[in-house]
Amino acid sequence: MKALFALLKEYWGILRRPSIYYSLGFLTLGGFIAGIIFWGGFNTALELSNTEKFCVSCHEMRDNVFVELKDTIHYSNRSGVRASCPDCHVPHEWTHKIARKMQASKEVWGKIFGTIETRDKFLNLRRELAEHEWARLKANDSRECRNCHNFQFMDFTRQSKRASAMHSTSLANGEATCIDCHKGIAHKLPDMSGVKGW
Repeated sequence: MKALFALLKEYWGILRRPSIYYSLGFLTLGGFIAGIIFWGGFNTALELSNTEKFCVSCHEMRDNVFVELKDTIHYSNRSGVRASCPDCHVPHEWTHKIARKMQASKEVWGKIFGTIETRDKFLNLRRELAEHEWARLKANDSRECRNCHNFQFMDFTRQSKRASAMHSTSLANGEATCIDCHKGIAHKLPDMSGVKGW
């Protein structure tokens, strides 16, 4: 034990005064290489946590909202283009993605403490969870929706009269955003009793 303590003390001394033992060039190169390794590991972990497989690894997601997604056009459709969990819930741009990941770190506490571990707990909090997500999408002008759906490429003549009117006026002018009309587009709506307009 004393030998280990002495060894740790010696290494700590090296770390406190590295220039005595190593050249500045060696330290710079070592820092550069360590930075590349750190960045590679960080980016790999970030991308691994940005997959549908990662999202549904929690039974809370797999058994509740993912089951609902399977019945929607976002999961299976005539064109074969499918939106996965991160497509709708994680921004594509790096800075927004990091901000969302930090925001989502609160959800880890929910997993650890079992906030929605059972179907009943999930249903009891469903409206609150949905309202948080709707507010996030409203605040960022439905950024994730617009990754795939773009007004510039919409053919309004192939839409219903109501959809064409909404898309070509209030939504295109920035008076509203996708989530204002499309709540429940990929997941079932929670109990909306008492909400104006529902």
